[in-house]
Amino acid sequence: MVAIDELSSTGMTAQDTRLPTGDIVTGCHVLGSADHGDPVWGHISRRDPGGRGIWLKAGGRGFDEVAEDDIILIDSEGSPLAGSLSPPFEYPLHTEILRARTDVGSVVHCHPPCAIALAASGQSLHAFSNSAGMFATGVPRFERAVGLINTAELGAAVAECLGSSRALFLVGHGIVTVGSSVATAVMNAVLLERACRLQILATAAGGVAVAMQQPGRRYAHAESDAYLLRSWDYLVRQIPGRQGHDNGSRAAPSGGPSGD
Repeated sequence: MVAIDELSSTGMTAQDTRLPTGDIVTGCHVLGSADHGDPVWGHISRRDPGGRGIWLKAGGRGFDEVAEDDIILIDSEGSPLAGSLSPPFEYPLHTEILRARTDVGSVVHCHPPCAIALAASGQSLHAFSNSAGMFATGVPRFERAVGLINTAELGAAVAECLGSSRALFLVGHGIVTVGSSVATAVMNAVLLERACRLQILATAAGGVAVAMQQPGRRYAHAESDAYLLRSWDYLVRQIPGRQGHDNGSRAAPSGGPSGD
């Protein structure tokens, strides 16, 4: 295992010289600001642009306090390649989704309260808002009674349940979202939680009207990455101490355990 700063010029093409650790840190801070922490569990991964493995938030830190030295590089079997920390117990969730989905560059796993509550209610998510527009085709539910996704077999089962979707309910646990970049995967998580919160409010007010449960193409505009990235820029600007909105996650497509 090597230090992360030793990798910056190792096996990299000219376009890959910037390591993705900063992208993951920014994504973690956005999730922390959006109340996705629980309190130190949850993680973001990103496929290494040089093909060397997967960059991943290690366990033990809340999203809002993550720094670059909390990000590690692991291989597909979870063995650390760079960084000083151990991978989280649930690294197979990330490795198996990235193995199955070549279109995905980043995976988010977190425990947002409204998404957990809505999934536990047994309701399907209804796309009746801009926040839910990208989930109009549905959000699959992984309902196996397991505590952690901590084996390759379970990770592969989650990847199979996710299919080609951009999000998944881990019922009784949390959510998984994916995207071509850290920015899009994080925004899918943020908007899924907002969509779940709106549905809980609508349910308390009498329920979602039948006419709003089948949106058709009403929210087609919300399906593009460009739509997501406008909100991403805003959320990055809200991180304490951040100046401006230029950040690597927006520009970069993705191509012993220490906790959940």
